[in-house]
Amino acid sequence: MHEWAIAEAVIKEVENLIHKNMRLKRIRILAGELQNLDENILKQYMDMMIKEVAPGLKYSIEREEAVFKCNVCSHIWHLRDVKLSEDEREAVHFVPEAIHAYVSCPKCGSRDFTVVRGRGVRLVYEVEEE
Repeated sequence: MHEWAIAEAVIKEVENLIHKNMRLKRIRILAGELQNLDENILKQYMDMMIKEVAPGLKYSIEREEAVFKCNVCSHIWHLRDVKLSEDEREAVHFVPEAIHAYVSCPKCGSRDFTVVRGRGVRLVYEVEEE
């Protein structure tokens, strides 16, 4: 499952940070909207894995809204501004760059746009003061 791979990658990064003697206080997992992750499933996997690596470490999973900018007319829009079928969402879930095959600028119709944010998964962490 896609969520299992994401949880494994997050846990691996947590392990790396701990090995660098970082005293993690809290981590935020920012899941891009284009990833279309099932946050409940990701939470279940995280709960299973985190107790082995960093018991007691607090974390949250937050959705990062997808934002696009047209390279032709500079219009900025959001994923909620376009319609995608479930099959299209599933394709973008596995290959976020596939968004260019299904979406065009609502203002000028161009498929030449940039994903400003909301793609991929980022980890933001807070460390304890020494």
